[in-house]
Amino acid sequence: MGFFFFRHNDINEGVGRCAAEPGAVLLDVRTPAEYDGGHIEGSRNIPLQCIESAVNLISDKNTPLYVYCHSGARSRSATRVLQSLGYRDVTDLGGMVSYRGKVVK
Repeated sequence: MGFFFFRHNDINEGVGRCAAEPGAVLLDVRTPAEYDGGHIEGSRNIPLQCIESAVNLISDKNTPLYVYCHSGARSRSATRVLQSLGYRDVTDLGGMVSYRGKVVK
């Protein structure tokens, strides 16, 4: 029987990669209330239940998207939806629970 290990993206490293990549968008897919309670600086809030609206806000499907939520479950779902919508460069950063950087309100 084989063992499977899933590599989890490091949100701290991912936020740095996003900041260094021209034109990249950091997406917070939590609720507006969660976002208002504290979010990563420079992120845009598109809640998971509205993720299809990304096509109205980010028209270029080649735009690098970095997606996060609270624990990683919603960002995983949002990543799959964004890819099904034709976005070609989508990275699931996981959850803010692991984030050690500055949070703004």
